[in-house]
Amino acid sequence: MDITTKEVQPTREQMKTYMDQWQQWISGIDSDGQLAEGGNHLSRQGRVLKPHDEVIDTPYIAENNSVAGYIIVLAENMDEATKIAMGCPILTGQNTSVEIRETAAPGE
Repeated sequence: MDITTKEVQPTREQMKTYMDQWQQWISGIDSDGQLAEGGNHLSRQGRVLKPHDEVIDTPYIAENNSVAGYIIVLAENMDEATKIAMGCPILTGQNTSVEIRETAAPGE
């Protein structure tokens, strides 16, 4: 989501609606036994470290978008994870997306 442009940030009322929808979605994943421990909303502050001691005093942002948080789900494969993610209420917003990645087991 765009974390840098003040004008596109949700109002308190919108945020409450979004959080209610998010909680319903997460509760469904949890009740299906597919919500793993871990995951969180991320702060809007951060730093990017680059070679040669370069420090950028903002989180990584591409095309005004940055990762706002993450959850970890238990899925048999990428298709099942995609099906779970398709219910994410974040997708009802403008200029939003959900990225799906497989985690590697230790040693992979």
